[in-house]
Amino acid sequence: MQLGTAAASPPAPWPLHGAQGSRASEQAAQAELPPFTLMRRAGTAVARLALAVAPHARRVWVACGPGNNGGDGLVAAAWLHRAGRAVSVSLVGDPARLPADAARALEEARAAGVPIQQTPVYGFEPRGEDLAIDALLGLGSSRRPEGPLGDAVAALRRWPGPVLAVDLPTGLDGETGRVFDTELRACVRADHTLSLLTLKPGLFTAQGRDHAGTVWWHDLGAPTVAPDAWLASEGAVQAVRPARLHAHHKGSFGDVIVVAGAPGMVGAALLAARAAVRAGGGRVYLVPLAEDAFAVDPTHPELMVRPLGSLEPMLRAGTGTVVCGCGGGSEVAQILPAVLHAAPRLVLDADALNTMAADEALRTLLSHRGARGAATILTPHPLEAARLLGSSSADVQANRVAAARELAGRLRVTVVLKGSGTVIAGPEGPSWINPTGNAALATPGTGDVLAGWLGGTWRPGEAALDAAVRAVWEHGAAADRWAATHRGPYPASELAEAI
Repeated sequence: MQLGTAAASPPAPWPLHGAQGSRASEQAAQAELPPFTLMRRAGTAVARLALAVAPHARRVWVACGPGNNGGDGLVAAAWLHRAGRAVSVSLVGDPARLPADAARALEEARAAGVPIQQTPVYGFEPRGEDLAIDALLGLGSSRRPEGPLGDAVAALRRWPGPVLAVDLPTGLDGETGRVFDTELRACVRADHTLSLLTLKPGLFTAQGRDHAGTVWWHDLGAPTVAPDAWLASEGAVQAVRPARLHAHHKGSFGDVIVVAGAPGMVGAALLAARAAVRAGGGRVYLVPLAEDAFAVDPTHPELMVRPLGSLEPMLRAGTGTVVCGCGGGSEVAQILPAVLHAAPRLVLDADALNTMAADEALRTLLSHRGARGAATILTPHPLEAARLLGSSSADVQANRVAAARELAGRLRVTVVLKGSGTVIAGPEGPSWINPTGNAALATPGTGDVLAGWLGGTWRPGEAALDAAVRAVWEHGAAADRWAATHRGPYPASELAEAI
């Protein structure tokens, strides 16, 4: 995923608005502007981006829906027609029932000589360089496209050349990134999406990234309103990166205690601990839950291995960030009460989360940490989040931002809900969506690396949300660099070294 802008670049990070915020922005703009101004700006922006992303296209098919999204497409069609492209428009729906601005756009397109037909098919045999524009449905859609709209979506999915979606790919929920069709067939797969007025959260999480292609944004000159969430950016990450000053020493960066690795799963503990070393932890201790574990890591001799019996004295010192649960098995249950009580900064992953999901007393201890100001970061995947919420992974995936917020508020923690478009949420304030990372991370151990990286990069006194946003960005960015030159999964052991 790349993010471009058809307007001036805003300060990092990027603001995201759901349906309510987007409508508020639209209403504020319409109150200040003459009728049809927004639609003319939107259609012109679509047309100009169309020429930029498909400069060799001589023919353009525009599929227009029965609302204002279709009106934007009609304005773009007229503009491209005047620019010398061979344009064919399919208008799906009754022209007599178009909203006022869209009806005006239809009138102007006809006056310009644009061929318009009522069936959702193109009027020529497309070639690979020709462009299709999806202007069927926008933010207001809430169900699977059916009938002629479904036929138009199917035609766009068969299109041999690039597809540009107006505001959203038809069939995608802009609020959540959910595709309305569970089989994912009734949703346009765009090569480019021009988000209008606001950037929608659904373009960056769940199925959004697979269907939106490269995302562009034009604010159409509308007034800004408070965002519902933020999209992390490199600038945002740099802004919260603690400086490593010349006079700093290893004690300046805090200790990390990795408590993980039940019998048969010590590899997970090693991945987390090695990542903590690479992240810059001042001193990194590994406390394996397996009693017969190694005494030293020969490939990372700077990693200090300690027996399980030394954990409580280390916790009483009260200076370290504890990373707990990676490959923890059932053995993690015995040390969780002490960790929840004493760790000043705590990262909980994997089996630590599953153990807490099954034990209300542990969840109570966790929420008490937040009440007394002790910071905790949870790193669940959707199923682990569902167990903690008492729901299902399907429910979590149906609205990832809402699920992360609910879990963060309920347990008074910072939540890193992993997946496509990882969501980072604290108990208060807007959430964040991370745009880096790809399917190369879908391999064993990469979550252990993230937990360790979080522990190693989290500095004493730093807000948990800042540390989480930065660590998730860097973890995903490493996978993006890998994917640029490799195919297939990213081995976790290599990821731990590369971040």
